[in-house]
Amino acid sequence: QVQVMESGGGSVQPGGSLKLSCVVSGNIFSVSAMGWYRQAPGQERELVAKETAPANKIYSPSAMGRFTISRDRAKNAVHLQMNDLKPEDTAVYYCHAHLTESGAWSPVPYWGQGTQVTVSS
Repeated sequence: QVQVMESGGGSVQPGGSLKLSCVVSGNIFSVSAMGWYRQAPGQERELVAKETAPANKIYSPSAMGRFTISRDRAKNAVHLQMNDLKPEDTAVYYCHAHLTESGAWSPVPYWGQGTQVTVSS
């Protein structure tokens, strides 16, 4: 029922920029939070940034100052503008949505399939 569609990944040189986008669709009653996580080879999946409300944005220390997360609630979308990318940002990035499906009792997490971001010379 619920679809999580990611876009914007790719390859970029250090110092470059990418914008990740995610749109959630389906039989959704409400979306309480959306954000991005990433997982590098051999590493645990970690939070990059998320937004639960206009005044509630959370960034990882490495993302702070370089990345900007924004939500379009009308479209159930979230965007992550990534600037000054570094090789250590290389990972698979996963869109995450915490949402309540229509008719459900409580919200549950949904994940995108992941989009590769590669930062190299």
